[in-house]
Amino acid sequence: MKILKVIHGYPPTYNAGSEVYSRSICEELAKKHEVTVFTREQDEYRLDFDLRHDTQNEIPLILVNMPREKDGYDHPKVNSIFDHLLQKTQPDVVHIGHLNHLSTGLVQEVKKQNIPIVFTLHDFWLMCPRGQFLQRNFDGQHLYQLCEKQEHSKCAATCYNMYHSCNPNHRQEDTAHWTSWIARRMEATRKVAEMIDIFIAPSHYLRNRFIQDFWLPKDKVLYLDYGFPLHYLKPVPKVADRKFTIGYIGTHIPAKGINLLIEAFKKLKGEACLKIWGRPSGQSTAALKRLAADCSNPIIFEGEYLNPNIVKQVFAQVDVIVVPSIWGENSPLVIHEAQACHVPVITADFGGMKEYVQHEINGLLFEHRNVESLAKTLQRACDHPEALAKMGKRGYLYHKTGQVLSIEEHCRQLELIYQKTIQQHESTQPLANHH
Repeated sequence: MKILKVIHGYPPTYNAGSEVYSRSICEELAKKHEVTVFTREQDEYRLDFDLRHDTQNEIPLILVNMPREKDGYDHPKVNSIFDHLLQKTQPDVVHIGHLNHLSTGLVQEVKKQNIPIVFTLHDFWLMCPRGQFLQRNFDGQHLYQLCEKQEHSKCAATCYNMYHSCNPNHRQEDTAHWTSWIARRMEATRKVAEMIDIFIAPSHYLRNRFIQDFWLPKDKVLYLDYGFPLHYLKPVPKVADRKFTIGYIGTHIPAKGINLLIEAFKKLKGEACLKIWGRPSGQSTAALKRLAADCSNPIIFEGEYLNPNIVKQVFAQVDVIVVPSIWGENSPLVIHEAQACHVPVITADFGGMKEYVQHEINGLLFEHRNVESLAKTLQRACDHPEALAKMGKRGYLYHKTGQVLSIEEHCRQLELIYQKTIQQHESTQPLANHH
């Protein structure tokens, strides 16, 4: 098959979950199929929409330059570039992972050429302009409130307040402008959803949210959890002679709740160590370091690691991994990676996080966004390391031996989805229009 993968960033430049997953499937699928990647980069010394061609592990990458793009969502220039790419590569299927920072119009271009589209849902971006149902509150009283559902005027007043002049005399005008903008944006993503042949959701939580709140037809959203390169994800002995060590892996952004983890860790009685891995992020990392500075136990910022080194650099050094996200994460890669290596996980009792961690079976749950609850859970883990280690040995809940889905098996499932989607697509096309 000729597969065109669309993703809003690609490692190593972008290294969050959806990007890491995208590279994993591209490298596995490329063993048998012709894979091309369309993605973005942000080079402020080149013109907007400038194209650069690259290859990574023999996979061609087409990178469109989007340095000043913020919340734009439909760029005619990007659509035109993509149209030319489709004509040149003639893919059998287009697999989209994210359109944020790219353009919703890409879907229209694929539709024009009668090519089937598979879309993996990694977050809520199609039904929430910010992607996470996490409000940016500019009222001086709240920080990152959870949002129940998308409403145009509420989005304008909270998340898009940052674009207002903030002069009270202009509030009505500014709110009206952004309410109208959000209505148009939501209409665009609704049209995108209608044009997709099949959606894949990596958690039942995310699948149900899209069916209930975005009215996607049930038969249009398949559940398929992520797959992982298991050749390097194997349990190893722990580094000896160390304190009880709690680990965090991930980006240094507010949505990830690292500040909650630091605050909870500071309440811990007894000796322990907190290690925080992830690419430093300017002032966000600096603020977290300030928050950590007055802790009696060591809090160490370990920086970034390469994924194939995660076992030696991270899992061999920790007794537990904590996923403290303040939004409804859908199927965090780090939970699965830890489980593959028999490392227990502490996470919130919310979203896709609690779908993959069962309390006292393969890890521990705390009350979502609650520092006190997280502190108690960390204390329990610290006080009962043997019981915790036993939970870690259970691994992944949905396999009798605790094995997470391998990237090979995952891609076999993807191939079946592609084939079925291509067949269904062809059966609904007039003969003259067959791609």
